[in-house]
Amino acid sequence: MTKRSLIRENRNEGFFSRVYDVTRLVPYGRITSYGAIARYLGTASSARMVGWALNSSHFNHDFIPAHRVVNRNGMLTGKHHFGNSTTMQQLLENEGFTIADDLVLDFKEKFWDPMTEL
Repeated sequence: MTKRSLIRENRNEGFFSRVYDVTRLVPYGRITSYGAIARYLGTASSARMVGWALNSSHFNHDFIPAHRVVNRNGMLTGKHHFGNSTTMQQLLENEGFTIADDLVLDFKEKFWDPMTEL
């Protein structure tokens, strides 16, 4: 069974867990959006719920690279959930992203879409 079918079809697993599973697959140096994850999970209208899941991800024992998930325009809308206002930006810059005024400048070039990548 592929990663895609394991994540998308395992309806017995909670929504937050499925969000975490997809987020863990976002490669280093790539970025995705809340909406892209929601569409991949078959719940296209639940981008905000993906955000809520990722806001709670720091309670998870495993590392979840939530900093690699931004809004559909490449804005760091979840930055205030990372301890301070610069942590998310620093994590992304460490992976080679260029950020100005909370916007990922190379968003389209580095965008990772789970629908096409998995």
